[in-house]
Amino acid sequence: MLPMTEKLLADVKIRHDWSVEDIAALYRLPLLELVGRANAVHRHYHDPNHVQKASLLSIKTGGCPENCAYCPQSAHHREVDLTRDMLMDPRKVLDMATTAKAAGAERFCMGAAWRQVRDGKEFDAVIEMVEGVRELGMEACVTLGMLKPHQAERLAKAGLTAYNHNLDTSPDFYSRIITTRTYQDRLETLSTVRAAGIELCCGGIIGMGEGVNDRAAMLQVLAGFAPHPESVPINALVPVEGTPLAKRPRIDPLELVRMVATARLVMPQSTVRLSAGRSSLTREAQILCLMAGANSIFYGDTLLTTPNAGIGEDAELLTAIGAVEETVETALAS
Repeated sequence: MLPMTEKLLADVKIRHDWSVEDIAALYRLPLLELVGRANAVHRHYHDPNHVQKASLLSIKTGGCPENCAYCPQSAHHREVDLTRDMLMDPRKVLDMATTAKAAGAERFCMGAAWRQVRDGKEFDAVIEMVEGVRELGMEACVTLGMLKPHQAERLAKAGLTAYNHNLDTSPDFYSRIITTRTYQDRLETLSTVRAAGIELCCGGIIGMGEGVNDRAAMLQVLAGFAPHPESVPINALVPVEGTPLAKRPRIDPLELVRMVATARLVMPQSTVRLSAGRSSLTREAQILCLMAGANSIFYGDTLLTTPNAGIGEDAELLTAIGAVEETVETALAS
């Protein structure tokens, strides 16, 4: 544990009363100061040499009735070149989870392109997947859209570790990205998940045309949860041809570093996940994000439907920073 300087004492305090202005001021700090402060907080609460490896699988792809402007899986974006697939067989999913574990993944995340969970055979199959992943000794996370209390309770009984349901952006900017689901809908789903005793995996996307204050406002909402979300994915937009945001320029990597560092400062105990957009970062930019407080990466060639860094590249990255585990080396050597 680091010596307690006055500045660090202030930074490591768990708070739920952040203002948008306070968070935006952190975001705009000189970069080296921002990263330095975030790294000190990160080292206080986390092992700086541990980077959790999570694997993400699309278990049902395409045909989603939501109109999220960034998402190639939306049925509204007819020009997207994407094959629509039905829900995967649980046996196939568990085979892939077994492979992911052998490659070093500690968490297995499953995403279905649904607006909301519906009771029936498909939800029963998801429950089987969750139970199977937990039996493998891995953390299990799903993203299935909105859900009702009894469905959250079933997931909790199956052993689900976390439920992913991102805010995406700020309350004010939200309607420019999505109109088929309200911000309040998202907050209610998160409340339902928390009431069932399931961990929250909740973050957002930057690079969609929002401003710094929007980014700060999203973090303010997240930091206002008590407790904070256990997991906070920070995504950079991956523009996909055929979506309304296809022509958006890729974000400056240092903006992603700033977002990671600010998230770490306002939610010191959360796992901050370096998520979509990582494949376009240099190794050095990724390391800077890890120094700024990210302590999890998605591990595998694809994030639902967008490219991700390859396992071999990630093994090299983790080796370079001294965070690689024996399981990864063994899997790559086999």
